Amino acid sequence: MVRHQTKGSGRNARLAEQIQKDVAVLIQREVDMSTAGLITLTEVSLSADYAHAKIYFTVLGAEPEQAQKILNEKAHWLHAQLFKMMHIHTVPVLRFIYDDRMQKGDEVRRLIEQVSQESSPRADGETDK
Repeated sequence: MVRHQTKGSGRNARLAEQIQKDVAVLIQREVDMSTAGLITLTEVSLSADYAHAKIYFTVLGAEPEQAQKILNEKAHWLHAQLFKMMHIHTVPVLRFIYDDRMQKGDEVRRLIEQVSQESSPRADGETDK
């Protein structure tokens, strides 16, 4: 998925999708899961001039800050590998950002369930407060 798609951004979307696929393969092969955790790329957002890419990810088995640090330390190497793989004039500079939308969604779901349970009538006709 690509954030902030604009009209006529078909090339942007295709390039973002290819970057996501290629970087995911590189991470799987080259990033130590024991320190960075299991990383899943969720989105790539490209600047209009294709010079910069924000790569959003989630992680299991490691702290998001630790995984982000490791990924951003490897960003230059990943950029070089993409340059070899993609054969395009401009390969964007990569920046990794933890995607916390799933975590926020879980928090909202829990709050809704909590409110729903507190406001549902009990068997004796009273409501929880």
